[in-house]
Amino acid sequence: QVQLVESGGGLVQAGGSLRLSCAASGRTFSRDNMGWFRQAPGKEREFVAAIMWNYSTYYRESVKGRFTISRDNAKNALYLRIDSLKSEDTAVYYCATGPPGRTIDTDRGYDYWGQGTQVTVSS
Repeated sequence: QVQLVESGGGLVQAGGSLRLSCAASGRTFSRDNMGWFRQAPGKEREFVAAIMWNYSTYYRESVKGRFTISRDNAKNALYLRIDSLKSEDTAVYYCATGPPGRTIDTDRGYDYWGQGTQVTVSS
């Protein structure tokens, strides 16, 4: 059974940093694309960042320079470091995994999702 479990969220002051983690289990994900999405209150879930099986990375324009996505295939883990947090980063953050060859910036590209971790930024 494939399972993704996010952790690392919390309440952080604006300007601070967080590192989100996603532990994947159930099979090997080294050949998959992996991504982070977020959903703010009252808004639709949106793409944040993705790292492909070949370690190419892609980011939402508004987070470039502040977010860093990485993966550790040996640990079946995905990470998202967030620096210079802003109030607009407040959301539930989800990790997801999907096969190569699909679009990486929409939900359609991913087959498996975690339950999410809450990030709240206080000003």
